[in-house]
Amino acid sequence: MPVTRTQAEAEMILCCGEALIDMVPFHHEGAEGGEAYRPCPGGSPYNSAVAVGRLGVPVAFLGRISRDFFGESLVARLAANGVDTGLIARSGQPSTLAFVKLAEGEEPQYAFYAEGSADRSLMPADLPEELPKDARCLLFGSISMTMEPAASTIEALVMRESGRRVVSFDPNVRPVMISDRPAYVRRVERWFSAATIIKISGADLDYLYPGLSRDAALERALSFGASLLVTTLGADGALALGVRTDGARFSAEAPGARVEVADTIGAGDSFHAAFLSWLELNGKMSRAAIAALSEAELAQALLFANRAAALVCARRGAEPPTMAELTAFGHADARFG
Repeated sequence: MPVTRTQAEAEMILCCGEALIDMVPFHHEGAEGGEAYRPCPGGSPYNSAVAVGRLGVPVAFLGRISRDFFGESLVARLAANGVDTGLIARSGQPSTLAFVKLAEGEEPQYAFYAEGSADRSLMPADLPEELPKDARCLLFGSISMTMEPAASTIEALVMRESGRRVVSFDPNVRPVMISDRPAYVRRVERWFSAATIIKISGADLDYLYPGLSRDAALERALSFGASLLVTTLGADGALALGVRTDGARFSAEAPGARVEVADTIGAGDSFHAAFLSWLELNGKMSRAAIAALSEAELAQALLFANRAAALVCARRGAEPPTMAELTAFGHADARFG
């Protein structure tokens, strides 16, 4: 799946939201019960920023990050992966901690410790009056949209920018962070209305629209005005539904890649990042170009993103692939050649 633009020709993807520390379990003989926790940089938009950087596409991160030693590691990892850190506000507040529980065949479960933390405290004063001119796409979502004042701050930014650039939204629902489900669903639907692209998982749809079939839930999410909805289906791959400028519908599917799964942490974030990177590297990062995608192009973008997600699943933690690794993986699997 060749790309048509070079890194020098590509423009920026801006990832906005939480940056936290995932406390990931691992087996340790010396720990009580044999289980210990390893701190790993994480957060959905943060992981996506790292993933975009590793694919060689210009990328920046916008958010508030602590000055504690966890925050230092968060910023250092962004910089090491080519992510522009110039839009980060630093704070004396602590870093958010997210303890992860893993069970084979199940979605990861999380316990968040975020009261008074830096990333949830993003304020309007932390936002630039104007985003960089080369920021062609704004990515947002996940738990940052469940924590105040960050949620309202990011919402204001998204509403301001939705007519100026591509906006891509991933709810990445974490029910443990939601105290009022109906109010949250209403807000999510407002963010759907501001989005050009909605990236959503089957688990997200089940939470948002439990009384609807999968097809009806997809139609409901797409009805708010996005040009494209992409849903991940785990091992079954991914499906995308689009709306052309004349209202006509188009769609594509792509199979999942076969790997031995270590865990699924960061897989959806890397899928999102890779899908957007494909659009940027192929000159399709505009609302008009997205609505005009051929079904073959859309399938290629999904395959590209599926490969990235599969490689993350084959590793422990959120470790997205480089472009070289993704290309080699594609050559090893004839379905992706």
